[in-house]
Amino acid sequence: MKSRDTLLRLKRFQVDEKRRQLVQIETMIAEFERMANDLDREILHEQEKAGIHDIAHYAYPTYAKAAMARRDNLKRSADELAGQLTDAQDALAEAFEELKKVELLEERDVARERVADAARDQAEMDRTGLSRTEMRVG
Repeated sequence: MKSRDTLLRLKRFQVDEKRRQLVQIETMIAEFERMANDLDREILHEQEKAGIHDIAHYAYPTYAKAAMARRDNLKRSADELAGQLTDAQDALAEAFEELKKVELLEERDVARERVADAARDQAEMDRTGLSRTEMRVG
């Protein structure tokens, strides 16, 4: 049973680790999206301040161009993380299934032990009852 307990702890740890990874990826995606939205506001502000919205215009603000490049990189990174998120969700589901299998085996073994214990207790009570009956008869 000790090896089963160790396996159970390992599987629980793996599920917890997969959950942490999933939350970390989700947090990074949310942070990238927040930063991209902030950059969108800054770009708009720069365009309004300069009065130029045409990116091809020679006087278009340099900061707005740089902010656009940064925003686009953030969006690309968020998209890549979305793929990793799907992989992490799959890995979590798989780890959870493995944990459930081990837990079911453990439950089955515990139930089997209970039945065996009950049978031993019943046999002991039967022996006790038999010996008392034999004492009275004898």
